[in-house]
Amino acid sequence: MLQAALISHACATDLQANRALIEEEIRAAASQGARLICLQELHNTPYFCQVEDTTCFDWAEPIPGPSTAWLGKLAGALEVVIVASLFERRAAGLYHNTAVVLDADGSLAGRYRKMHIPDDPGFYEKFYFAPGDLGFCPIDTRVGRLGVLVCWDQWYPEAARLMALRGAEVLIYPTAIGWDPRDSEEEQARQLEAWQTIQRAHAVANGLPVLSINRVGHEPDPGGQSAGIRFWGHSFACGPQGEWLARQGEAAETLLVEVDLQHSENVRQIWPYFRDRRVDAYTGLEQRWLED
Repeated sequence: MLQAALISHACATDLQANRALIEEEIRAAASQGARLICLQELHNTPYFCQVEDTTCFDWAEPIPGPSTAWLGKLAGALEVVIVASLFERRAAGLYHNTAVVLDADGSLAGRYRKMHIPDDPGFYEKFYFAPGDLGFCPIDTRVGRLGVLVCWDQWYPEAARLMALRGAEVLIYPTAIGWDPRDSEEEQARQLEAWQTIQRAHAVANGLPVLSINRVGHEPDPGGQSAGIRFWGHSFACGPQGEWLARQGEAAETLLVEVDLQHSENVRQIWPYFRDRRVDAYTGLEQRWLED
């Protein structure tokens, strides 16, 4: 059994305070037996993509860089694998939304650059991030082969499928998603349920467990043009049949969960989706739209 921890928290504008909180939660999770520790999307900073502001590029950093050095040292000292989410400065004027994996010896095991970049009111990510160019490649670690994707990627079955086809043993989604506080309670409920359902469907369709780690708390719009975002939390883990393994609510919490990676083998034996895929009949999936 793999002991995993999903760390959700609100983010302050004080970056040192965020870092101190993250380290405290990582140490606490490791002391409780976690060997895989997953952090939320862009955990070091407020969710700056609510506005288009060039000063926010100052928060970007190279990889390897200060955060990978800090988290790598922590991973090595605690002998844990850490999945983190950083604002990557690749070059002047070229930035990515990048997940990194620090192995249990402190080394940088790999990175994944977010492939699907949204551009919606309050989520102006195309202003900040170039689309990823590393493909959908799992990262090998001491605890297994991790299929790491990021937030908006979680809505796309193609991304989950390609990670699974390359041997991922678990899908991990660092996330920053929330409600417009002006939406009705009914609309908020529909959005949350859709978010949970699509990811559980990826688990079922690929016979893999899924770990989804979301931010919590209300973050005001720095530009004052909206009511801000109320990040809905509800981080969760589910198994390869979509079964709930652990769930949190809307408040900040570290979610501890046992994940049975061997169970995927058992499920795939009774539901052999990969055997029955009609790979000869899927022409067109690489197209944006199919005309009659």
